[in-house]
Amino acid sequence: MEFFPAPLEKLTEQFARLPGIGGKSAQRLAFYILSLPEHDARAFADAILDAKKNITLCPVCRNFTAGGLCPICASDKRDASVICVVADPRDVAAMERGHEYQGRYHVLHGVISPMNHVGPDDLDIKSLLSRVSAGGIREIIMATNPDTEGEATALYLARLLKPFGVRVTRLAYGIPVGGHLEFADDATLTRALQGRRELDII
Repeated sequence: MEFFPAPLEKLTEQFARLPGIGGKSAQRLAFYILSLPEHDARAFADAILDAKKNITLCPVCRNFTAGGLCPICASDKRDASVICVVADPRDVAAMERGHEYQGRYHVLHGVISPMNHVGPDDLDIKSLLSRVSAGGIREIIMATNPDTEGEATALYLARLLKPFGVRVTRLAYGIPVGGHLEFADDATLTRALQGRRELDII
């Protein structure tokens, strides 16, 4: 038996699909949307549709952009010879909060995870190799999360990059094992970046 009208139940169900949102939180969000003036609710809905329609991937680093190069790739103030490899666009935001890193990025859009049926072909790896093969890259920083999948992905990429002769480093473990970049504080990210090390390839 439904306690609320079907449209409200449907809205609650949609919020509940968001990561980290349980049933009670989804219901609170749904009630909040209903309490908004119509123009505010419409602006909220339009912002979602506008983001889905207009946000694309940067042709160089694969980060989110509103068309063309992302602001980081377009900036002549960033060091184009250093690439920080991250799993997700949220990790770019986390790294940028520390104001320490001045290079560029490459977003894989995932990590190798056999349990979730994600293999190397499912990631943006070929475009990374193309960037390195074009020359001018002196260091690749592996900034995937320090968990099993992140470590496996970093080692896999390090093996692929070894023939190019570029320096491949890994973020130091200022970030706790099993942790995620998006939840790390600025000081931890700064220490992790400063203490990066060479990856040992067997």
